[in-house]
Order: sequence, then structure tokens, then C-alpha cells
Amino acid sequence: MTNKVTTGEFPMLKTHSGKHPLLALLLLVPAGSIGIAMALYIAPGSLGQAVSLFCKVWLLALPLAWFFWVDRGKLRISWPKGQELLTGTILGLLMFGIILGAYWLFGQHWIDQTDLRTKAQEVGITSAYIYLLGAMYWTLINAFLEEYIWRWFVWSKCQILIPGLGSVLLCALLFTLHHIIALTFYTQDWLVVILGSLGVFMAGAVWSWCYLTYRSIWSGYVSHILADLAIAFVGWQLLFA
Repeated sequence: MTNKVTTGEFPMLKTHSGKHPLLALLLLVPAGSIGIAMALYIAPGSLGQAVSLFCKVWLLALPLAWFFWVDRGKLRISWPKGQELLTGTILGLLMFGIILGAYWLFGQHWIDQTDLRTKAQEVGITSAYIYLLGAMYWTLINAFLEEYIWRWFVWSKCQILIPGLGSVLLCALLFTLHHIIALTFYTQDWLVVILGSLGVFMAGAVWSWCYLTYRSIWSGYVSHILADLAIAFVGWQLLFA
């Protein structure tokens, strides 16, 4: 069976082929869940952190290694276009409003602040300064890295396996898996976990649709920033307000 040739754009990368997409997914996707599970559940402490760090490096390095050595990709500059930025801003503001609205209407009544603050202390969030530094990283840098990993690489492989809308849903599902593990650490309320996971899935589907539409990470990245900014605000309210 011959693999379909696919085209996808990162800020400076263009994929010219899509070899062994299922193998690529099997090598990459579990790393996110393994890293979080080791750090939070299986081996909290030095060992868990070391495995988590290795998994993060793996998540960042594998897509580029696969791009150059398996897919034989070539460099190409692709800067954001106005329509992409506008779409990303509109979607991001919508997500921002939904997240804050859900928190004010339901979340602040369902989430156990005492338990959450204890869990935050356990993972090293011991001051507002540390939290703000972490929030800046997750909002600006991690959002970019997630778009690079989950939309540019994972979605492109999903698109080969299940073209069109199916790839959007499959990529969103894979994106949600490691978030479920993290959510269950911070809250024991399964209703919060289910609703939070559903929100992550829907956001992942939107960002995958953005990539399907524009073949670029920029619209997803802009909306991702705004969604994470809302989450950071909620986190501040729960931990320090």
C-alpha cells in the first residue's frame, strides 16, 4: 500500500511525504501520558521528573527527526497571514469567554480549592511568583510547542490515516489523553475531569480544524494563547485570590 503524499507547513518547514504514519503516532503519542504519569503518580520525585524530562525532549525531538530523516522534508518559510491571525483571535476570544464563563458559573462551586492548593504545592507551585513564571511559559511557549507537536506533526499523520474531518477528531482525541491524567491529579471530582476533558477535546478539534484549513500553526497558536491565558487567570483565582 502506498502512503499518500501530504503537505503541511510549520513556520519554516514543509512536509513532502508521510511514511509510516501509524508508527510515528505510536512512537510519539504515549510519551505525553507516560511523562505525566511518572511525574505525578508512579514515581514522584527525582526518577519521575527525570522520566518526564526525557519524555518532553522526546516529544520535541521526534517530530523534527522524523521530518528530516523519514519524510525527507525541506525547509520553507511560512509567515502568518492576516486571515489566519483574525481567525485565531476570534476563536481565542470565544474560548476565553467560555472558559471564564464556565468557571464563574460552575467551576468555582465544584472545585475544591484546599485540595487544589495542596496539589499545587506538591508540584512546586509555592508562590505567586513561581506561578506567574509558569503561566507565562505555558501561555506563550508551551502553546507554541503543543501546536508544533499535536497539529503540525500528529495531525499530519492522522490526516494520512483518516483524511478530512476524521483526522480532526482523531488528533483531538490523542491530544486529550495526557490531559485527562493531569486533570485527575488536581481534582478527584469526576464531573470536573469529564467536563475539563471535553473542553480540551473541543479545543483540540478547533485547533486541528485550523490546521486543516490553513495548513499552518499560526491561527491555532493565537487562539491557544488566549485559551491558556483564561486558564491561567482561573488558576490564579483558585490558588491566590
